[in-house]
Amino acid sequence: MAIDEISIASFAQRFDHSLDLIDVREVDEYESGHVAGAVNIPLSEFVGRLNEIPKTEVFFICRSGSRSMQACEICVDAGLTSVINVAGGTMGWIAAGREVVLGGQPE
Repeated sequence: MAIDEISIASFAQRFDHSLDLIDVREVDEYESGHVAGAVNIPLSEFVGRLNEIPKTEVFFICRSGSRSMQACEICVDAGLTSVINVAGGTMGWIAAGREVVLGGQPE
């Protein structure tokens, strides 16, 4: 099954705080700047925390799009199909002039 991807521009158009967005970077990366509303589930803990992934449409983001694609693949292998990778990741978000939140909380 092919994993859906969304560009930063398209994601920015759809973005609001009601979207389910999971940041799979490590805690220190997340705390140094993440998209508002993103919940942190590091890829290193991901398999053990699959039960925390919503069954609805979920967007995954990381630094550049690679680790989030891995998370999407893990989800699909586990039977979750409404997963979308944010291509370009947080670096792309910042490069597009979008703001990030600092610290360990989603907002």
